[in-house]
Amino acid sequence: MSPIRILLVDDHAVVRAGLRMLLGADPEIEIIGEAETGAEGVRLACERRPDVALMDISMPDMNGIEATRRIKEECPDVAVLALTMHEDDQYFFEMLAAGASGYVPKRAAPNDLLAAIHAVRGGGMFLFPSLARLLVSDYLHRSERGGSAARGFDALTDREREVLTLIAQGRSNQEIADALVISVKTVNRHRENIMAKLNLHNRVELVRYAIEKGLIELT
Repeated sequence: MSPIRILLVDDHAVVRAGLRMLLGADPEIEIIGEAETGAEGVRLACERRPDVALMDISMPDMNGIEATRRIKEECPDVAVLALTMHEDDQYFFEMLAAGASGYVPKRAAPNDLLAAIHAVRGGGMFLFPSLARLLVSDYLHRSERGGSAARGFDALTDREREVLTLIAQGRSNQEIADALVISVKTVNRHRENIMAKLNLHNRVELVRYAIEKGLIELT
């Protein structure tokens, strides 16, 4: 298998240097570029098409949330993995809503970061344990209050469950279409049906639901 191509997006040179040393020691990883602003990160992501963009949140020019949103709009095949000092729920949920496939705090162990990179490169998700608990707790709280957590899973067809799982993993419509050998138009129709049946309104709610139902595995 070819090396995992990584783009580093962080405004601190010392952080990028540390990541180069850590990731450069792994023969399965290749760093193909660095950016010190969100805007530069978007440009390089779409020019060089890395497998994974490691994305800080607090940066000048454009923050990591907006940069993630633009990357997923302009080059959705690039997986974005948040690597940040922020562990509060606001940033966490906003990054997921923007399209990030994973969220790792900078205090994490090197092995956790490497595991996250491998997980999101393969189309999966990686949520640091404390943040995964936050997501599930938030889901259950909303469920108890009768919020967006619908209980209509049994109403989904087998194909809709497949599509739901792939959406929650961060796959683009084209990737889902290719994986299931259906058209993008059909994927969009399934997505609309799923959201309507489950009373979900965005990707964060969908990910919460998929985790609660055990449709995606948290590393």
